[in-house]
Amino acid sequence: MDGVTGRAVSTGRFNRRTSASRVATAEKEREAVVEDSTTMRTVQNLNAQSLSEFRCHNILEDAAPDVNPFAMVADDVAVLNDQVCDQLDGVDTDLVASAQHFFGAGNTREGKRVRPVIVNLMGQACSQSASLSEEQTAAAYEKHKQLAAITEMIHTASLVHDDVLDGADTRRGGDAVHKLFSTKAAVLSGDFLLARASVALARLETPQVVQEMAKSLEALVQGEIMQLQSTAEERLSLEYYLTKSYCKTASLMAFSCKSAALLSSHALESSTVIAAEKFGYHFGLAFQVIDDLLDFTGTSDTLGKPGLQDMALGLSTAPVLYGIDEHPELKLLVERKFGEDGDVQRACELVLDSQGLQRTKDLATFHAQAAVDACCSLPASTQRDALIQLCHVVLSRSS
Repeated sequence: MDGVTGRAVSTGRFNRRTSASRVATAEKEREAVVEDSTTMRTVQNLNAQSLSEFRCHNILEDAAPDVNPFAMVADDVAVLNDQVCDQLDGVDTDLVASAQHFFGAGNTREGKRVRPVIVNLMGQACSQSASLSEEQTAAAYEKHKQLAAITEMIHTASLVHDDVLDGADTRRGGDAVHKLFSTKAAVLSGDFLLARASVALARLETPQVVQEMAKSLEALVQGEIMQLQSTAEERLSLEYYLTKSYCKTASLMAFSCKSAALLSSHALESSTVIAAEKFGYHFGLAFQVIDDLLDFTGTSDTLGKPGLQDMALGLSTAPVLYGIDEHPELKLLVERKFGEDGDVQRACELVLDSQGLQRTKDLATFHAQAAVDACCSLPASTQRDALIQLCHVVLSRSS
């Protein structure tokens, strides 16, 4: 650019058209800082890669590994609240209190902290498969803990925003943030969480990780748009449902697991990074599919939210979509978003009178097995066993 500018000035006249053209050409030739990607292409690439050839554990036939994944990283997760609250300090009392609400500042239960657990376990598993010195391993361990906290901050921000968009009154057995404070405070606290998470990401000083985690933020927003703007035809599509589930739930797990592998010094296109992302992708889908199953079978006490909430919001999930095959009447209810009196109850009756719940469990099992296969492609370790154990936990969860 300096050369172009110099030649233009040397003529005594600044030829703006020529200069702009040359700068534009240089910009096109320059390597993109952030790779342009689409959610659909990401999902297609993940689905196209099968790791079943590495299967070392059958989730339906083999006993779960005798390890406690939550206990293994309990010390790391125990300090998460303090880590996050330190980063969420500020001058506005309501903003800080609402942002810290799920991190020890309120009486609402904290949640299962599944994301920090899998990030720490995946990071440790990937570090063992890398040729790292003791000093490098220790440095990676600290970064994995920071990434786990960042992931939970992003997840919590999405919950706060979700509750505003959905008009939900409760979350995790307590009042939603916007009910405790105000809608304005909830929106700003979610933004505050995302902003501080972004600062923490930059402090990891790993540009590729920043890029990958940024993609998860994009996917989260896309998932909300898909949910808000779905057509009647899209609400009847299982593929659309799974893509939306990837965006809203699995994307953050996939990109955070991928980032954990990158922080363990594995190359972007390495088999380890691919396996880590595949694990998060399939684990996240299994987690969400079971969550949608529990919307029919769980209670508000165990779920921390009212049952049948998805249909009350006009959302069609796997149990309903599978139920349509046996009860075509469900199609009409889905098309009108369960909007008439009695629609939700009628849809529930029809789903329970079909194979919808069993087929939904089968779908979750498929993704849980795919997550196990991804683990099996990693070298044997206690951490790998713990990740496999988590796949069993997902299928047996009741809350």
